[in-house]
Amino acid sequence: MTITAALVLFSVIWFMLLFIALPIGMKTQGDVGEVVPGTHASSPVNAQLARKAKWVTVVTILLWVPLYFVITSGVITVDMLDFYGGIDKSY
Repeated sequence: MTITAALVLFSVIWFMLLFIALPIGMKTQGDVGEVVPGTHASSPVNAQLARKAKWVTVVTILLWVPLYFVITSGVITVDMLDFYGGIDKSY
């Protein structure tokens, strides 16, 4: 696995987890009852982005490290995932 592939894998996992974590524990202005003029009632009061980014980073590392070692060790290869025989092995 190249450095670029490792960074791409880390980024994909990080952003997927971020989008999962964003709505967790969010209170909207409508929930609190203090809607600022010019904003929607569904706007968050305090999104806690720094806290969520830290947790997402920790969980991403916990998921990325085993995936990295499985991919680089050869426990699972692309040939094992070729269920239909469509990969050209002329390389």
